[in-house]
Amino acid sequence: MITFIICIVLLVTAYFTYGRYLEKLADADDSNSTPVDRMEDGIDYIKLPRWRIFLIQLLNIAGTGPIFGAILGACFGPVAFLWITLGGIFFGAMHDYLSGMMILRHDGKSLPEIIGIYLGTTTRTVVRVFSIGLMVLVGAVFILSPAQLLDSMVPGVSQSVWVWIILAYYIVATMLPVDKVIGKIYPVFGVALIAMAAGLFIVLLSGEYQIPELTTLHNFQLNPEALPIVPTLFITIACGAISGFHATQSPLMARCITSEKKCRSVFYGSMISESVIALIWAAIAMAFFHGPTALGEQLAEHGNNAAWVVDVISHTTLGKVGAFLALLGVVVAPITSGDTAFRGARLIVADIFNIDQRPILKRFAVCIPLFIVGYGITLVNFDIVWRYFAWSNQTLAAAVLWTIYVWLASRGKNYWVALIPAVAMTFIVTSFVYVSPQFIGIENRIIAFILAAVTTVGLGFMVNTRVSHPIATPEQSI
Repeated sequence: MITFIICIVLLVTAYFTYGRYLEKLADADDSNSTPVDRMEDGIDYIKLPRWRIFLIQLLNIAGTGPIFGAILGACFGPVAFLWITLGGIFFGAMHDYLSGMMILRHDGKSLPEIIGIYLGTTTRTVVRVFSIGLMVLVGAVFILSPAQLLDSMVPGVSQSVWVWIILAYYIVATMLPVDKVIGKIYPVFGVALIAMAAGLFIVLLSGEYQIPELTTLHNFQLNPEALPIVPTLFITIACGAISGFHATQSPLMARCITSEKKCRSVFYGSMISESVIALIWAAIAMAFFHGPTALGEQLAEHGNNAAWVVDVISHTTLGKVGAFLALLGVVVAPITSGDTAFRGARLIVADIFNIDQRPILKRFAVCIPLFIVGYGITLVNFDIVWRYFAWSNQTLAAAVLWTIYVWLASRGKNYWVALIPAVAMTFIVTSFVYVSPQFIGIENRIIAFILAAVTTVGLGFMVNTRVSHPIATPEQSI
């Protein structure tokens, strides 16, 4: 319990301390205009109140990530608390806030365009393809997972039918103005996500369950050799610590924010909130099953299905209310993240080809190919889709961190806040490529880590050449 409480306090304190420092680092100033002041169009650029934007952003970036990822990551043991806390403060929340500020300063452009400004046109081209692929992959993942769950919950309706129903909803939500569905319904679901975590937090404080303390960095996985802490833990727990997907969602809300001072609560605050949610789920998962080893055994018996863990814990600890909130958590949350993923993909394609998104037929023309590809991915084995989604997510996070580093360095600011996380995440994603049997699969881990280190240094030197490179598109509000 002591470790858990300390981690919660650190996360909350960071919002008022490190978050405020980053706000000063970004020169947040309410006298600067925001994209919606200059470009309001009634479709994507629409003024919304801060509380609504915060809840939408939280739901967009969360989905089932801070729940499922935290449960699977809890099998590593209390070391998961360390990554969620330090990762959330110094990696994820910094990544979300500063990338959000960059996007805001460049008219709310989609992420690949921002990365291209600071890392060059070649990188922009690669990230365009990579980001669209990730968005469609996320959308497909969040069609499949709720469809599978609904198939088991509702007799007489097959999984394929649920896929088509969810896909039809995605088309509608992606094409409508942001304030019609997302702006009205998602804040309610955001409150439900927070309420579920708050209920479990009270359960943990009751003392009925014993939360393991962080007294060792031991790996409690059933097969620690196959699932080493480095790099697997950092890939498994993404959304609760750092996630590149978040930066793809930031343009949606950057186009609705009315002042720069609101960005700390929207971007840094939503990530800190997500880390708190992930911490609570990691703690209750270990405590409920009496330790990470028993948790791993139960997951193995149920096909590593984290949704089963959510259902059992919620029903047992929160009763009927928990059952209802669990349904929202494992069905509604991924659907809401899935449609904003497709919406993000639409914005990326529109920015690439300068397609005016006010006419509905043009929005329709952009969306349909994306949904066709997304549906095709749903026909692939879910485990394969999830595996590459997790790595792609963290790889994009590394690219965003390098972009933030160049942005800060080119402005003469403290770039270490981004450089250290950028180096660390680049090492993580490259070492995963070298050690994972799904990629290269080098059995000698020392050789794999040396290759990852060399790759990281090489990429760092390449990025560093951009620091003194003139920025082609200046920030709009400076």
